Amino acid sequence: MSTNTSTHHTSTIGAIGAPSRRNTELALLVFAVVIPVFAYANVGLAINDEVPTGLMGYGLGLGLLAGVGHLVVRKFAPYADPLMLPLATLLNGLGLVAIWRLDQSELLQSIKQAGTAAPRQLMYTAMGIALFIVVLIFLKDHRVLQRYTYISMVGALFLLLLPLVPGLGQNIYGARIWISVAGFSIQPGEFAKIVLAIFFAGYLMVKRDALALASRRFIGLYLPRGRDLGPILVVWAMSILILVFETDLGTSLLFFGMFVIMLYVATERTSWIVFGLLMSVVGAVGVASFEPHIQQRVDAWLDPMREYTLSRQGVAGHSEQAMQALWAFGSGGTLGTGWGQGHSELIRFAANSDFILATFGEELGLAGVMALLLLYALIVERGVRTALAARDPFGKLLAIGLSGAFALQVFVVAGGVMGLIPLTGMTMPFLAYGGSSVIANWALIGILLRISDTARRPAPAPAPNPDAEMTQVVRP
Repeated sequence: MSTNTSTHHTSTIGAIGAPSRRNTELALLVFAVVIPVFAYANVGLAINDEVPTGLMGYGLGLGLLAGVGHLVVRKFAPYADPLMLPLATLLNGLGLVAIWRLDQSELLQSIKQAGTAAPRQLMYTAMGIALFIVVLIFLKDHRVLQRYTYISMVGALFLLLLPLVPGLGQNIYGARIWISVAGFSIQPGEFAKIVLAIFFAGYLMVKRDALALASRRFIGLYLPRGRDLGPILVVWAMSILILVFETDLGTSLLFFGMFVIMLYVATERTSWIVFGLLMSVVGAVGVASFEPHIQQRVDAWLDPMREYTLSRQGVAGHSEQAMQALWAFGSGGTLGTGWGQGHSELIRFAANSDFILATFGEELGLAGVMALLLLYALIVERGVRTALAARDPFGKLLAIGLSGAFALQVFVVAGGVMGLIPLTGMTMPFLAYGGSSVIANWALIGILLRISDTARRPAPAPAPNPDAEMTQVVRP
């Protein structure tokens, strides 16, 4: 009789390891820097028939910022999604090119509204990437944020109320959504969306079972119980108050829409989506009926040509921007007029902020706008993919909330400029001029990368079992 012994080995994904994809990220970052540099050179050749003198400095500056961000991700979030950083860098770089192109406009320079926007935006970009780095270094685990659920609610309310403080808040072009600090205008609502997402994620993780219960079924929808309508009524009321006191349609839609998306994901009840849409329509129509600023935006949406004519006639309270944006898109056609060869500066003060998408539509055409929207869609898709891969419910809800807020902001801005919905006054993420927007969105990308790193990080190999015995196979 002979004896043969064999040892049973186990292997796990954690033991084998998963690719970090950091080299893929680095390769994509090279393209994300090179494309805006070529666009910058193209604008200079189109406007002045020469390569811009600041081309080298601009390229090195953007490349250095992207490189530092990549090194921090490689060190502190090695398994994070490899696409988000290059996508954000590309959008930010193209936005800098468009802002610099508008800075060269003789019309805007004559009314002292251009010339320094691009350098300031590059400074804001550096500040945004610095905050992105701080998030990745000091936020070791996104689940720590769950401890500050109700503190986040208080912080968000504080940020939203700041523009209403006398002497601190500023009423600019009919909306009171800015505060002035040391000569800089800051939009607290851009940071409040991140803080509110943290609160919503923590709250819904605890209350989702109660909110998912339904008392009755009506025409295919599960109707929520009366006492469970409280959370959505509170957020609805808060969004209405923002709309009334700050006349900020964009922020109101953003916050309420983000909460409804997260509520739907947490409960899987379609009825919450229906109730959310109905309440948003009722609130918007109700406020627009007595708030002149909102009514003006609705009128400009319904009949932009009439608004343009009245504005040209000098009638107060009317704007020509909506019609000029549509003309810019029409002039661009399919392929556009080319970098630096459009006339979107006629939109004046909003050309590099609210209506910067019209510049891309005129100079890059339908193809360029679709490419930009595809880049935004990829960021949202990677955020949703991160939510699906997250191993904890708080991370799932936070990732879907941040991704939903980003998608809603793109929708309300692009929809307003294109005439799909009334104008909201918000800025296009990464593209438009504005420090608050670019800094807050870089922080948003940092949090998503932290959640992604935790979700994609290989599980540690199981510890060896000392009680395991070798199996003996006895053969006659």
